[in-house]
Amino acid sequence: RFSFWVAMGLPISFLGALFFFPQLGLSLNMITMVGLLVALGLLMDDAIVIAENIATHLAKGDGPLQAVVDGVSEVKMGVISSFVTTVCMFGPLSFLSGKIGKVLEVMPAALILVLSVSLIEAFFILPHHLGHAVSKESKEESKFRQRFNKGMEWATESLLGSTVDFCVRWRYLVIGVVFMFFLISVSMLTGGTLKFQAFPQIDGDVIECRILLPQSAPLSKTEEVVGRVVVALEKVNEEFGEDQPGGQDLVKNVNVQYNKNIDAFEQGPHVATVSVDLLTAEERNARIDDIFSAWRREVGRIPDVIGLTFTEPSFGPAGRPIEIRLHGQDLAILESASHKLRTWLASFKGVFDITDDLRPGKPEIRVRLREGARSAGLTADEIARQMRAALTGQIASEIQVGKEGYEIDIRLPLENRNSIADLEYFHVNLPNGSQAPIRSVAYLEVDRSYARIARVDGRRTVTVLADVDPRITNTFELIKKFQEELLPILKREHPGLAVSYEGEIRESAITERSLKMGFAIGILGIFILLSFQFHSYLEPITVMLAIPLSFIGVIGG
Repeated sequence: RFSFWVAMGLPISFLGALFFFPQLGLSLNMITMVGLLVALGLLMDDAIVIAENIATHLAKGDGPLQAVVDGVSEVKMGVISSFVTTVCMFGPLSFLSGKIGKVLEVMPAALILVLSVSLIEAFFILPHHLGHAVSKESKEESKFRQRFNKGMEWATESLLGSTVDFCVRWRYLVIGVVFMFFLISVSMLTGGTLKFQAFPQIDGDVIECRILLPQSAPLSKTEEVVGRVVVALEKVNEEFGEDQPGGQDLVKNVNVQYNKNIDAFEQGPHVATVSVDLLTAEERNARIDDIFSAWRREVGRIPDVIGLTFTEPSFGPAGRPIEIRLHGQDLAILESASHKLRTWLASFKGVFDITDDLRPGKPEIRVRLREGARSAGLTADEIARQMRAALTGQIASEIQVGKEGYEIDIRLPLENRNSIADLEYFHVNLPNGSQAPIRSVAYLEVDRSYARIARVDGRRTVTVLADVDPRITNTFELIKKFQEELLPILKREHPGLAVSYEGEIRESAITERSLKMGFAIGILGIFILLSFQFHSYLEPITVMLAIPLSFIGVIGG
């Protein structure tokens, strides 16, 4: 009966917490469910401590009511302190900064809500049931129960007791060994043996190939590239299809969208996105990273393609693994620095889909005045006005026919303005009324500008993007190497160059700072609380030594 009423605290706590979820603006999602899972291992502690103390008083011969009163009174401060210390550690998680913090802030809310309901149940509901369900006299225990209890007593007295005696007798040796393992754990974290990843990747059910061609590429060229990507996907489906349960296809649906590539910040016939619905992650026997690797291998290198990005539709709250911004005023310097950075990143295994947002635009003809053009009365504005009127048209007059008005637009015939060669025969009107070939008054230079020039805080910016396979390399190790090896060279060769970080790097740094602050506040809160309870400043430190011990277990695991 004791076990039954203690176990009943589990559904009561969860049902009570779920009842208050809507009132607090919480929903049942992946993050709140993580909070509920963490609470699952904590919420039974209060009920077990109270029930065990009541059972101890019953074993001493106290009546049921007296055993309940004394049992609860003796442990109430310890149980409350345990709850408050949990709140001190998990509460600051609700105030984390950054996008990652916004995602995680609901987890401690769900956890604390469940523990609060559990505390109320342990103090006000559980003792009432135990007082009515147990009596001073107990039934004769079965032989199995007797053997089980003897086994537990032997484990407690012989194994656990002897271990504690050994640790006390050789306390300095034990402390030294624990300290050694603590240093090993710290070195594993700082030395890179244990990799750090701000937001672990979770395999989804949709993948994409985002295609970017030069702006001058026609739709037919984009369709050709899309066809090659889809054919490669069919080969991937055949490769992985044999390993899927029930002989199911890995690829369920394929959807092609032209004029869309969210990475390119451009629209037009030169961009496209191939979206693929896969067999659900719970069913398929293939990792997303393995599928991407096979898809890239089958597609191979395609001429005249600026970028092929294989990714999932969402990168999570952390953003792209590598997103480095180069700031400056000279685009030539930024382009050179971006090229060196992309080449450097490409030298590492596990880094792929490397690109930047400084891309060439459509071909253009630049008109530059000759030295003698100004003496003839021509200006750059005048030549531009005449060319615009000839090529795109100019309103010469308006006529009224009944109630309708019509504009008369004058421009060159289509056959005289449909190719670049037509500019060779274009004549410019001079101020004296005569005409002159445009080549005699201006230089015509064929060039290509940039499709997009980004500015951040008034500075020209080029962003270098890349994805990372966490099984092969680590984002933060790459950034550390970049800061130590390449960044000093770039700043020395390109004066005025500034670098900033976005995506996963920036978001994890923002969240890490607030997490450290929250951890410090939680530790301080626990120390103050235990100091009041123990009436000592030394005993709380003894209790809090469990924190580095748990750190050893986490790193070692």
